[in-house]
Amino acid sequence: MMAELQSAHRGCLLGLAVGDAMGYAVDSKSWAEIQEDYGPNGLLGYDLVNGYADVTSYTQIAAFTCNGLLLGLTRGQLQGTMAPFVRYVGLSHREWAASQRMYGRPDKTFCWLFKKKEMCRRHCMDTWMLDTLSRTKLGTLEAPTNQFSSPGSITAAAGVGIFYDSRNMDREEISRLGAEAVALTHGSPLAFLPGAIIAYLLGRVLRKPEIPLQTLIEESMEAFDDQFGREYAQAADILALMKQAIAMSRDWKIKPVEAMEKLKCETGAQVLAGAIYASLVGQHDFDTAMIAAVNHSGRSAAVGALVGAILGARMGEEALPEFYLECLEPADLLRELADDLYNGCPMEKGDLFYDDDWDRKYIHGGN
Repeated sequence: MMAELQSAHRGCLLGLAVGDAMGYAVDSKSWAEIQEDYGPNGLLGYDLVNGYADVTSYTQIAAFTCNGLLLGLTRGQLQGTMAPFVRYVGLSHREWAASQRMYGRPDKTFCWLFKKKEMCRRHCMDTWMLDTLSRTKLGTLEAPTNQFSSPGSITAAAGVGIFYDSRNMDREEISRLGAEAVALTHGSPLAFLPGAIIAYLLGRVLRKPEIPLQTLIEESMEAFDDQFGREYAQAADILALMKQAIAMSRDWKIKPVEAMEKLKCETGAQVLAGAIYASLVGQHDFDTAMIAAVNHSGRSAAVGALVGAILGARMGEEALPEFYLECLEPADLLRELADDLYNGCPMEKGDLFYDDDWDRKYIHGGN
Protein backbone atom coordinates (compact mmCIF):
# COMPACT_ATOMS: atom_id res chain seq x y z
CA MET A 1 0.00 0.00 0.00
CA MET A 2 2.82 2.44 0.83
CA ALA A 3 4.53 1.78 -2.51
CA GLU A 4 1.21 2.32 -4.29
CA LEU A 5 0.68 5.65 -2.54
CA GLN A 6 4.18 6.81 -3.45
CA SER A 7 3.54 5.81 -7.06
CA ALA A 8 0.24 7.73 -6.96
CA HIS A 9 2.03 10.89 -5.79
CA ARG A 10 4.51 10.56 -8.63
CA GLY A 11 1.79 9.76 -11.12
CA CYS A 12 -0.18 12.82 -10.08
CA LEU A 13 2.63 15.32 -10.69
CA LEU A 14 3.96 13.55 -13.77
CA GLY A 15 0.48 13.15 -15.26
CA LEU A 16 -0.20 16.83 -14.66
CA ALA A 17 2.97 17.76 -16.54
CA VAL A 18 2.15 15.37 -19.40
CA GLY A 19 -1.30 16.87 -19.90
CA ASP A 20 0.10 20.39 -19.69
CA ALA A 21 2.85 19.66 -22.23
CA MET A 22 0.50 17.95 -24.67
CA GLY A 23 -2.16 20.65 -24.42
CA TYR A 24 0.33 23.50 -24.76
CA ALA A 25 0.73 22.87 -28.49
CA VAL A 26 -2.96 23.56 -29.17
CA ASP A 27 -3.92 25.80 -26.27
CA SER A 28 -6.68 28.26 -27.26
CA LYS A 29 -6.60 27.16 -30.90
CA SER A 30 -10.03 26.49 -32.38
CA TRP A 31 -10.98 22.91 -33.14
CA ALA A 32 -10.90 23.79 -36.85
CA GLU A 33 -7.35 25.12 -36.49
CA ILE A 34 -6.26 21.99 -34.62
CA GLN A 35 -7.65 19.82 -37.40
CA GLU A 36 -5.91 21.95 -39.98
CA ASP A 37 -2.58 21.54 -38.20
CA TYR A 38 -2.82 17.88 -37.11
CA GLY A 39 -5.46 16.19 -39.25
CA PRO A 40 -9.14 15.29 -38.85
CA ASN A 41 -8.62 13.52 -35.50
CA GLY A 42 -6.66 16.38 -33.99
CA LEU A 43 -3.54 16.13 -31.84
CA LEU A 44 -2.77 12.53 -30.87
CA GLY A 45 0.49 13.01 -28.94
CA TYR A 46 3.20 15.48 -28.10
CA ASP A 47 4.27 18.14 -30.58
CA LEU A 48 7.92 18.11 -29.55
CA VAL A 49 10.31 21.06 -29.65
CA ASN A 50 13.97 20.03 -30.03
CA GLY A 51 13.03 16.58 -28.79
CA TYR A 52 11.45 17.81 -25.55
CA ALA A 53 7.88 18.29 -24.40
CA ASP A 54 7.65 21.78 -22.90
CA VAL A 55 5.69 22.31 -19.70
CA THR A 56 4.11 25.66 -18.93
CA SER A 57 3.13 27.72 -15.91
CA TYR A 58 0.44 25.13 -15.07
CA THR A 59 3.12 22.61 -14.09
CA GLN A 60 5.35 25.30 -12.59
CA ILE A 61 2.62 26.73 -10.34
CA ALA A 62 1.58 23.29 -9.13
CA ALA A 63 5.19 22.45 -8.29
CA PHE A 64 5.94 25.78 -6.59
CA THR A 65 2.73 25.38 -4.56
CA CYS A 66 3.99 22.00 -3.33
CA ASN A 67 7.36 23.58 -2.52
CA GLY A 68 5.69 26.32 -0.47
CA LEU A 69 3.48 23.90 1.44
CA LEU A 70 6.45 21.70 2.34
CA LEU A 71 8.30 24.81 3.48
CA GLY A 72 5.41 25.62 5.82
CA LEU A 73 5.16 22.05 7.07
CA THR A 74 8.89 22.02 7.83
CA ARG A 75 8.68 25.32 9.74
CA GLY A 76 5.81 23.95 11.79
CA GLN A 77 7.53 20.69 12.68
CA LEU A 78 10.91 22.19 13.52
CA GLN A 79 9.79 25.40 15.22
CA GLY A 80 6.47 24.35 16.68
CA THR A 81 4.75 27.35 15.12
CA MET A 82 3.96 28.49 11.61
CA ALA A 83 1.85 30.91 9.57
CA PRO A 84 -1.32 29.69 7.78
CA PHE A 85 -0.43 27.45 4.84
CA VAL A 86 -1.80 29.95 2.32
CA ARG A 87 0.97 32.39 3.31
CA TYR A 88 3.60 29.90 2.16
CA VAL A 89 1.67 29.31 -1.07
CA GLY A 90 1.66 33.07 -1.68
CA LEU A 91 5.39 33.25 -1.02
CA SER A 92 6.05 30.40 -3.44
CA HIS A 93 3.89 32.01 -6.13
CA ARG A 94 5.79 35.28 -5.79
CA GLU A 95 9.05 33.40 -6.25
CA TRP A 96 7.64 31.63 -9.31
CA ALA A 97 6.74 35.07 -10.72
CA ALA A 98 10.29 36.25 -10.04
CA SER A 99 11.61 33.22 -11.94
CA GLN A 100 9.75 34.46 -15.02
CA ARG A 101 11.70 37.73 -15.12
CA MET A 102 14.91 38.12 -17.09
CA TYR A 103 16.22 40.82 -14.74
CA GLY A 104 15.96 41.66 -11.06
CA ARG A 105 15.83 38.07 -9.87
CA PRO A 106 16.66 37.66 -6.15
CA ASP A 107 19.90 35.96 -5.10
CA LYS A 108 18.41 34.40 -1.97
CA THR A 109 15.13 32.52 -2.20
CA PHE A 110 12.88 30.29 -0.11
CA CYS A 111 11.96 27.77 -2.85
CA TRP A 112 14.60 25.36 -4.05
CA LEU A 113 12.71 25.01 -7.35
CA PHE A 114 13.77 28.58 -8.15
CA LYS A 115 17.27 27.19 -8.77
CA LYS A 116 16.00 24.62 -11.31
CA LYS A 117 16.01 25.97 -14.85
CA GLU A 118 13.64 23.32 -16.16
CA MET A 119 10.97 24.56 -13.73
CA CYS A 120 11.45 28.25 -14.54
CA ARG A 121 11.13 28.41 -18.32
CA ARG A 122 9.15 31.49 -19.36
CA HIS A 123 5.93 29.82 -20.47
CA CYS A 124 3.36 31.80 -18.50
CA MET A 125 -0.12 31.03 -19.83
CA ASP A 126 -1.76 34.12 -18.23
CA THR A 127 0.85 36.85 -18.14
CA TRP A 128 -1.25 39.33 -16.17
CA MET A 129 -0.84 36.98 -13.20
CA LEU A 130 2.70 38.29 -12.97
CA ASP A 131 1.37 41.81 -12.36
CA THR A 132 -0.98 40.52 -9.66
CA LEU A 133 1.88 38.73 -7.93
CA SER A 134 3.97 41.91 -7.92
CA ARG A 135 1.43 43.76 -5.78
CA THR A 136 1.78 44.33 -2.04
CA LYS A 137 -1.37 42.37 -1.20
CA LEU A 138 -2.55 39.19 -2.86
CA GLY A 139 -6.17 38.16 -3.13
CA THR A 140 -8.24 36.33 -0.54
CA LEU A 141 -11.69 34.77 -0.62
CA GLU A 142 -13.02 37.72 1.36
CA ALA A 143 -11.06 40.45 -0.45
CA PRO A 144 -10.34 39.53 -4.09
CA THR A 145 -7.91 41.73 -6.00
CA ASN A 146 -9.65 41.29 -9.37
CA GLN A 147 -12.43 39.39 -11.10
CA PHE A 148 -10.28 37.15 -13.30
CA SER A 149 -12.18 33.93 -14.08
CA SER A 150 -9.58 32.21 -16.28
CA PRO A 151 -7.81 29.00 -15.19
CA GLY A 152 -4.32 30.54 -14.99
CA SER A 153 -3.54 29.33 -11.47
CA ILE A 154 -6.04 26.47 -11.20
CA THR A 155 -3.24 23.90 -10.84
CA ALA A 156 -2.24 25.50 -7.54
CA ALA A 157 -5.25 23.63 -6.18
CA ALA A 158 -3.82 20.41 -7.58
CA GLY A 159 -0.65 21.07 -5.56
CA VAL A 160 -2.81 21.47 -2.47
CA GLY A 161 -4.63 18.21 -3.18
CA ILE A 162 -1.37 16.28 -3.55
CA PHE A 163 -0.15 17.74 -0.26
CA TYR A 164 -3.27 16.74 1.69
CA ASP A 165 -2.74 14.44 4.64
CA SER A 166 -5.43 13.84 7.24
CA ARG A 167 -2.74 14.16 9.92
CA ASN A 168 -2.13 17.80 8.93
CA MET A 169 -5.64 19.07 8.17
CA ASP A 170 -9.23 17.95 7.71
CA ARG A 171 -11.15 17.84 4.43
CA GLU A 172 -12.86 21.19 4.89
CA GLU A 173 -9.48 22.81 5.47
CA ILE A 174 -8.02 21.28 2.33
CA SER A 175 -11.00 22.43 0.27
CA ARG A 176 -10.72 25.97 1.57
CA LEU A 177 -6.96 26.01 1.01
CA GLY A 178 -7.51 24.85 -2.57
CA ALA A 179 -9.79 27.83 -3.15
CA GLU A 180 -7.46 30.21 -1.32
CA ALA A 181 -4.46 29.13 -3.41
CA VAL A 182 -6.26 30.11 -6.62
CA ALA A 183 -7.79 33.27 -5.12
CA LEU A 184 -4.30 34.71 -4.57
CA THR A 185 -4.31 35.71 -8.25
CA HIS A 186 -7.86 35.06 -9.52
CA GLY A 187 -10.73 36.84 -7.78
CA SER A 188 -13.80 35.46 -9.56
CA PRO A 189 -15.61 32.63 -7.75
CA LEU A 190 -15.73 30.90 -11.15
CA ALA A 191 -11.94 30.65 -10.89
CA PHE A 192 -11.24 29.98 -7.22
CA LEU A 193 -14.24 27.84 -6.20
CA PRO A 194 -13.20 25.03 -8.59
CA GLY A 195 -9.95 24.97 -6.63
CA ALA A 196 -11.87 23.68 -3.62
CA ILE A 197 -13.27 20.76 -5.62
CA ILE A 198 -9.93 19.92 -7.23
CA ALA A 199 -8.06 19.84 -3.92
CA TYR A 200 -10.71 17.68 -2.25
CA LEU A 201 -11.04 15.32 -5.21
CA LEU A 202 -7.31 14.75 -5.66
CA GLY A 203 -6.85 14.10 -1.94
CA ARG A 204 -9.51 11.39 -2.16
CA VAL A 205 -8.29 9.91 -5.45
CA LEU A 206 -4.77 9.56 -4.07
CA ARG A 207 -5.90 7.59 -1.02
CA LYS A 208 -9.01 5.81 -2.27
CA PRO A 209 -8.22 4.59 -5.81
CA GLU A 210 -10.44 1.55 -5.28
CA ILE A 211 -13.58 3.73 -5.14
CA PRO A 212 -15.15 4.38 -8.58
CA LEU A 213 -14.01 7.72 -9.97
CA GLN A 214 -17.54 9.00 -10.55
CA THR A 215 -18.39 8.23 -6.92
CA LEU A 216 -15.40 10.28 -5.74
CA ILE A 217 -16.39 13.15 -8.06
CA GLU A 218 -19.96 13.14 -6.76
CA GLU A 219 -18.69 12.99 -3.18
CA SER A 220 -16.50 16.02 -3.90
CA MET A 221 -19.47 17.89 -5.34
CA GLU A 222 -21.59 17.15 -2.28
CA ALA A 223 -18.84 18.27 0.10
CA PHE A 224 -18.36 21.44 -1.96
CA ASP A 225 -22.07 22.25 -1.89
CA ASP A 226 -22.18 21.76 1.89
CA GLN A 227 -19.19 24.04 2.44
CA PHE A 228 -19.68 26.78 -0.16
CA GLY A 229 -23.19 26.42 -1.60
CA ARG A 230 -24.92 28.87 0.73
CA GLU A 231 -22.15 31.46 0.58
CA TYR A 232 -21.63 31.70 -3.19
CA ALA A 233 -24.39 31.86 -5.80
CA GLN A 234 -21.84 30.70 -8.41
CA ALA A 235 -21.53 27.34 -6.62
CA ALA A 236 -24.79 26.21 -8.24
CA ASP A 237 -23.47 27.10 -11.70
CA ILE A 238 -20.28 25.13 -11.10
CA LEU A 239 -22.20 22.09 -9.90
CA ALA A 240 -24.53 22.31 -12.91
CA LEU A 241 -21.53 22.28 -15.26
CA MET A 242 -20.10 19.23 -13.50
CA LYS A 243 -23.43 17.40 -13.67
CA GLN A 244 -23.57 18.17 -17.39
CA ALA A 245 -20.05 16.76 -17.81
CA ILE A 246 -20.97 13.58 -15.95
CA ALA A 247 -24.15 13.12 -17.99
CA MET A 248 -22.30 13.56 -21.29
CA SER A 249 -19.62 11.07 -20.22
CA ARG A 250 -22.37 8.43 -20.01
CA ASP A 251 -23.79 9.19 -23.46
CA TRP A 252 -21.88 7.18 -26.06
CA LYS A 253 -23.65 9.08 -28.87
CA ILE A 254 -21.74 12.28 -28.03
CA LYS A 255 -18.23 12.48 -29.44
CA PRO A 256 -15.59 13.78 -27.00
CA VAL A 257 -14.82 16.89 -29.05
CA GLU A 258 -18.55 17.72 -29.20
CA ALA A 259 -18.81 17.44 -25.44
CA MET A 260 -15.73 19.57 -24.86
CA GLU A 261 -16.98 22.25 -27.26
CA LYS A 262 -20.29 22.37 -25.35
CA LEU A 263 -18.41 22.81 -22.08
CA LYS A 264 -16.28 25.59 -23.71
CA CYS A 265 -13.34 25.14 -21.26
CA GLU A 266 -12.50 28.84 -20.95
CA THR A 267 -13.19 29.79 -17.32
CA GLY A 268 -11.85 27.90 -14.34
CA ALA A 269 -15.27 26.32 -13.80
CA GLN A 270 -15.53 25.22 -17.43
CA VAL A 271 -12.01 23.81 -17.38
CA LEU A 272 -12.90 21.76 -14.29
CA ALA A 273 -16.02 20.42 -16.03
CA GLY A 274 -13.99 19.54 -19.12
CA ALA A 275 -11.44 17.75 -16.95
CA ILE A 276 -14.19 15.77 -15.23
CA TYR A 277 -15.64 14.72 -18.59
CA ALA A 278 -12.29 13.68 -20.10
CA SER A 279 -11.26 11.84 -16.92
CA LEU A 280 -14.46 9.82 -16.90
CA VAL A 281 -14.48 8.87 -20.61
CA GLY A 282 -10.78 7.96 -20.47
CA GLN A 283 -10.52 6.61 -16.94
CA HIS A 284 -9.34 3.19 -18.14
CA ASP A 285 -6.95 4.45 -20.82
CA PHE A 286 -4.60 7.39 -20.27
CA ASP A 287 -4.14 8.02 -24.02
CA THR A 288 -7.89 8.25 -24.60
CA ALA A 289 -8.22 10.73 -21.75
CA MET A 290 -5.36 12.91 -22.99
CA ILE A 291 -6.72 13.07 -26.53
CA ALA A 292 -10.15 14.10 -25.24
CA ALA A 293 -8.60 16.61 -22.83
CA VAL A 294 -6.70 18.68 -25.39
CA ASN A 295 -8.73 18.52 -28.62
CA HIS A 296 -11.15 21.43 -28.36
CA SER A 297 -11.25 25.20 -28.72
CA GLY A 298 -10.65 26.03 -25.05
CA ARG A 299 -7.74 26.04 -22.62
CA SER A 300 -6.24 22.72 -23.64
CA ALA A 301 -3.15 22.84 -21.41
CA ALA A 302 -5.21 23.56 -18.29
CA VAL A 303 -7.70 20.76 -18.99
CA GLY A 304 -4.88 18.39 -19.89
CA ALA A 305 -3.02 19.20 -16.68
CA LEU A 306 -6.04 18.48 -14.47
CA VAL A 307 -6.92 15.26 -16.30
CA GLY A 308 -3.31 14.10 -16.07
CA ALA A 309 -3.23 14.86 -12.34
CA ILE A 310 -6.49 12.98 -11.64
CA LEU A 311 -5.70 9.88 -13.69
CA GLY A 312 -2.01 9.92 -12.77
CA ALA A 313 -3.00 9.84 -9.10
CA ARG A 314 -5.53 7.11 -9.76
CA MET A 315 -3.34 4.89 -11.94
CA GLY A 316 0.12 5.56 -10.51
CA GLU A 317 3.38 6.27 -12.29
CA GLU A 318 3.67 2.78 -13.76
CA ALA A 319 0.47 3.21 -15.75
CA LEU A 320 1.72 6.31 -17.58
CA PRO A 321 3.05 5.35 -21.04
CA GLU A 322 6.83 5.64 -21.13
CA PHE A 323 6.83 7.65 -24.36
CA TYR A 324 5.09 10.45 -22.46
CA LEU A 325 7.74 10.53 -19.76
CA GLU A 326 11.00 9.94 -21.64
CA CYS A 327 10.95 13.36 -23.33
CA LEU A 328 9.41 15.28 -20.42
CA GLU A 329 12.27 17.50 -19.28
CA PRO A 330 11.37 17.97 -15.59
CA ALA A 331 10.33 14.32 -15.03
CA ASP A 332 13.12 13.48 -12.55
CA LEU A 333 12.62 16.73 -10.65
CA LEU A 334 8.88 16.05 -10.35
CA ARG A 335 9.57 12.54 -9.07
CA GLU A 336 11.84 14.04 -6.38
CA LEU A 337 9.20 16.57 -5.38
CA ALA A 338 6.50 13.89 -5.33
CA ASP A 339 8.64 11.72 -3.05
CA ASP A 340 9.10 14.66 -0.69
CA LEU A 341 5.32 15.12 -0.58
CA TYR A 342 4.83 11.42 0.09
CA ASN A 343 7.49 11.19 2.82
CA GLY A 344 6.89 14.54 4.51
CA CYS A 345 9.41 16.31 6.70
CA PRO A 346 11.56 13.60 8.34
CA MET A 347 12.59 15.83 11.27
CA GLU A 348 10.80 16.98 14.43
CA LYS A 349 11.52 19.73 16.94
CA GLY A 350 14.08 18.47 19.43
CA ASP A 351 14.89 15.41 17.34
CA LEU A 352 18.56 14.44 17.06
CA PHE A 353 18.05 13.12 13.52
CA TYR A 354 18.97 15.60 10.78
CA ASP A 355 18.41 15.29 7.03
CA ASP A 356 20.94 17.32 5.04
CA ASP A 357 18.99 17.19 1.78
CA TRP A 358 15.75 18.30 3.41
CA ASP A 359 17.64 21.05 5.20
CA ARG A 360 19.02 22.30 1.89
CA LYS A 361 15.65 22.31 0.14
CA TYR A 362 13.08 23.29 2.75
CA ILE A 363 15.07 25.24 5.34
CA HIS A 364 17.64 27.03 3.19
CA GLY A 365 15.64 27.11 -0.05
CA GLY A 366 18.35 25.46 -2.12
CA ASN A 367 20.75 28.32 -1.37
